Amino acid sequence: MNLRLLGIYCGIAAPVIWLSLIGLSGAMRPEFSHSYQYISELGERGSITEIPMRYIGFEFAGLLYICFAAALPATLREGWRSALVATLIGLDGVGRIGAGVFACDPGCNGLSSSQEFHRLFAMTGFSAAILATLACGMLFRRHARLGILSTYSIGSGILATIFLLLMTWEANPIQTPGLFEHWATGVLSIWTLVLAVGLSLKFAEIAE
Repeated sequence: MNLRLLGIYCGIAAPVIWLSLIGLSGAMRPEFSHSYQYISELGERGSITEIPMRYIGFEFAGLLYICFAAALPATLREGWRSALVATLIGLDGVGRIGAGVFACDPGCNGLSSSQEFHRLFAMTGFSAAILATLACGMLFRRHARLGILSTYSIGSGILATIFLLLMTWEANPIQTPGLFEHWATGVLSIWTLVLAVGLSLKFAEIAE
């Protein structure tokens, strides 16, 4: 199989695996609240969902994001713009892997070095993903076949940013930080999936 196409398929698989692991791990812990608890708590040290969430949800899916990023420059063919998008999506993957390597403490409110590194990598992943949506939005304006994704990409980045701000806003009257985080990662994951599927269709047209 063409390595570029394989990388695009990794972009399809990564968000599906990530969202599936969130749902599966949550089902394995009936006490877990998707509204009030963070996703990272599904991979916290000592939990029954630590192994699947850390090593598959964070690390393996993160590796797939990096493989997807590696295929983008040759697929988009927009010089430094393609390289920028690929770098940001790759950083998202690195952030996910790092968040898996450094699991959060129980409840994700500890003060251990692992907890601090987990926060740093998680923040890196989220920030890079949002910047990737905005960069893609600008890049796709130059593509006749992918132009429809421009507004969608920028809108996804703005929406995810709003959800993350609501998640961290201490005075937020709706005290459901976990729900806002789930919505943010859902928006970004679906965007990655749509991007990868769109590129796979574009690749198929070129192959014909």
